[in-house]
Amino acid sequence: MSFQVIMPKLSDAMVEGKVLQWLKNEGDRVQGGDVLASIETDKAEIELEAFGSGVLRKILAGEGQTVPVGQLIAVIAEPDEDIAGLVSAAPVPSKVEAPAAAAVGAPAAAPPKAEAPVPSKAEVPAPSRAEGKAAAPGVLAAPAPLEAGWVPASPIARRMARDGGIDLAQVKGSGPGGRILERDVEAFLATQAQRLAGAEVPAGEREFEDKELSTIRKTIATRMTQSKAPIPHFTVTVEVDMGAALELRKSLNAIEAQAEKLSLNDIIVKATALALQRHPAVNAVYNKGQVRLFKRAHIGIAVAIEDGLIVPVIRDCDRKSLGEIAREARSLIERARGKKLRPEEYSGGTFAISNLGMYDVVEFTAVIDPAHGAILAVGAIEEKPVVMSGQVVVRQRMRLTGAFDHRIIDGAMGARFLQELKKILENPVQLLL
Repeated sequence: MSFQVIMPKLSDAMVEGKVLQWLKNEGDRVQGGDVLASIETDKAEIELEAFGSGVLRKILAGEGQTVPVGQLIAVIAEPDEDIAGLVSAAPVPSKVEAPAAAAVGAPAAAPPKAEAPVPSKAEVPAPSRAEGKAAAPGVLAAPAPLEAGWVPASPIARRMARDGGIDLAQVKGSGPGGRILERDVEAFLATQAQRLAGAEVPAGEREFEDKELSTIRKTIATRMTQSKAPIPHFTVTVEVDMGAALELRKSLNAIEAQAEKLSLNDIIVKATALALQRHPAVNAVYNKGQVRLFKRAHIGIAVAIEDGLIVPVIRDCDRKSLGEIAREARSLIERARGKKLRPEEYSGGTFAISNLGMYDVVEFTAVIDPAHGAILAVGAIEEKPVVMSGQVVVRQRMRLTGAFDHRIIDGAMGARFLQELKKILENPVQLLL
């Protein structure tokens, strides 16, 4: 029985994926669940598994090729099965990042060839792997050298080398069998930076560099255009006294040394969820001439990564304790930065929070994701003189700016939501109830 390997749809926004690396060769026998390839989506690197057993008879998309969702990229079948019809009907992937492949010392992806005679089961070669088993997600095993000039390296190391314009043949690997790892590329970059420090730019050299956008950055560009063009944003800003919230955080973190430490962002997430439950019209999205009101508060937290932004989602934040939110947020953020999130962990949010306070940004406006009706922008906490009971005192103040979709949320609705959020943060004991 033959099995078609197609480019999977791993998120609502995904329209195409790029084949980073094949971990099986044509002629290899595979079992259901074996990792066939590493695929780069709009959000992360994903392991593509086989859903059936047989021989990997034909690879139709080479490394570096970008393929639309749903398109055939390989065929698994027994040696005596006729797959000529499947292969001939499959479209040829048209987007190949050949310069990137050359930059890291890997062979350029060859176009699909005509179906060749298939050897019998006895003649099928055993998998020629440098490392017999696939590693954990995001740290995939590299195939054995297939031709001269091939350099064994992890997918992350290859991406770093591609982004830095490094020939991997110049890097010394510290992994098994000389495999180049992320730390090796970092060390090479540091050495190069030291050598180039203070060096003058040669005469006639270009003063700029045109660099291809990463897959995630292309997706961000598309979605932000979809947001700003059709969605009529309006913004409202409030200033919150954060003294009580900071005291609550300090007290809770001092109770148990081994417990997950609360961040200020954890408190803001919980407070936002409660405010959304009390103002459900803000926990909504415009949907084909209707307003879709969400009954649960699934809050996305914007996380900056090396080549873009990703928004992992904490679900049912109004029903979870501060400790549960803290533990889940820490895990999601760590895996987001390592590009190890599963699709369900960065989709299905109903509201989003973007915090730039750690960069000393006092106030900013965030762009609404097309899947949401609003977003909250969080600024830095400042010590400011404030008049209280006729006396000038120094207080810890923070600005919150809400951006709202005016098609479904009016100014007064957005203002009441922020007023409620301000009240919760200034009286945070209700976060413990």
